[in-house]
Amino acid sequence: MTLTLRRLQLSTLPETYAIVGLSQGTQLPAWATQGSFFSVTRTSDELSIIVEESRVPAGLQFQGGWRVIKVHGPFMLSEVGVLASLVGPLAAARVSVLTIATFDTDYLLVAAENLAQAVSALERAGHTFKRSQSE
Repeated sequence: MTLTLRRLQLSTLPETYAIVGLSQGTQLPAWATQGSFFSVTRTSDELSIIVEESRVPAGLQFQGGWRVIKVHGPFMLSEVGVLASLVGPLAAARVSVLTIATFDTDYLLVAAENLAQAVSALERAGHTFKRSQSE
């Protein structure tokens, strides 16, 4: 069976983001839930936070320089092929990606130095980018 891949509307968030890994038992810090976009995931092994890089306190170890591509939804949680239509072209272009899913949509994180390459690969795959006033 062949999967028909979707053509999606995308946009980039203007900020640069960081991925912070903290010990599993760490209390959720206030800075982790500030800004227009953040993600917090706690597992039995770690507390992982994605937040605007400018909000990470000095002295914490983190990996910065990530840009966020928003997939404009909403989508049904049972819909098949949304991520496949995005990560396939990125993998073919050798762009590493971290994905975050929400109730309504998905977000892709790519290294800032790979953002132009990611946008180009996604546009070649038939996706369109909604341009902001500042672009």
